[in-house]
Amino acid sequence: MDHPLAFVAGVPLSSIELSLGLAVLLLLIALAAILGALRASRRSAAGRERDFHDQIAELLHANAELSGRVRSMGELLGARQADLAQLVAERLDAVGARVGRGLEDQGRAAGESLAKLNERLAVIDAAQARLTDLTAEVIGLKEILANKQARGAFGQGRMEAIIRDALPASAYAFQHTLSNRCRPDCVLRLPDDERLLVVDAKFPLEAFVALKEAAGEEAQKQAAARVRADVGKHIRDIEERYFVPGETQDIAILFVPSESLYGDLAEHFEDIIQRAHRSRIIIVSPSLLVMAVQVLQAIVRDARVREQAHEIQVEVRRLVEDVARLRERVGKLAGHFGQAQEDLGMIAVSAEKIGKRGDRIENMDFATAGGKAEGDLLVAPIDKAAE
Repeated sequence: MDHPLAFVAGVPLSSIELSLGLAVLLLLIALAAILGALRASRRSAAGRERDFHDQIAELLHANAELSGRVRSMGELLGARQADLAQLVAERLDAVGARVGRGLEDQGRAAGESLAKLNERLAVIDAAQARLTDLTAEVIGLKEILANKQARGAFGQGRMEAIIRDALPASAYAFQHTLSNRCRPDCVLRLPDDERLLVVDAKFPLEAFVALKEAAGEEAQKQAAARVRADVGKHIRDIEERYFVPGETQDIAILFVPSESLYGDLAEHFEDIIQRAHRSRIIIVSPSLLVMAVQVLQAIVRDARVREQAHEIQVEVRRLVEDVARLRERVGKLAGHFGQAQEDLGMIAVSAEKIGKRGDRIENMDFATAGGKAEGDLLVAPIDKAAE
């Protein structure tokens, strides 16, 4: 049931009618608001349109100014870019020239370095070739020293080279046979003595090699004992074979073909040296053999001088006679020079007289005097003393 909720102008209204009235009222208010908004929007749209046109005009004006500035900036940037391009080109040319000169200098230096390197490589190749040859020679020397016969030939060759360089052929002989059918390596002939000096070039090397290679103390003692035994046996062999009374000297020479072996022998085996001296055997190294041969060379030279003394006296006598004849001839030549000097003095006196007579002739007076006609000759008295 509808109950009246309100009265309008004394008329009761229901809820439905009241709702419809409110709705209509709200609708009218909404329409009024919409109409007001439309009017306001029209007014604001016109204002905004005028503002928009003003802003567009300002934007166009600013755009024109910006275009002008951009154009001027482009022209300025173009000019600057041209200047920059020219500067970069000049700098690139300068850098290219410097780089070219640098590369040329580096190429020249590299060429010189390569040339020097090639020279050094050539020197290194030559040294390597010499080193290879030396290595082959050392290997050959090792093989020679390892073989007894070859080692003996090596020592014999060194000894023969030393003796041949210092002595005449008549002062030595190699592989000479003695009366006991022994053949020493070399014999030396001393002046005024028919006995021969024996030189032996064979030397035991195996014991010294074992001594060098010995590692322990016991091995060194055994190797030293072997050295003493081998060298002692060799000394006994020389003493038994090469001392022939009336045919050889009372001493003999044992040649050691190595200075290092001789140094080891003299330093560590003094007893062997003393034993050799007691057996009248002198152990020598290559340098000591050279000194001994030089002493023998001086002895041979003195002997030859003594042998040729009478011929020297004859030649000196003849030289004195030649000097006497030369003195006589020099005296004669001095006499000839004295006579020539005297003749030259007389010639000088005659020349002086001739000069004085010429002076007198030049000083003659041809003037008139004493009633004589003009042009008569006045002759001055001749000075007799001037003749």
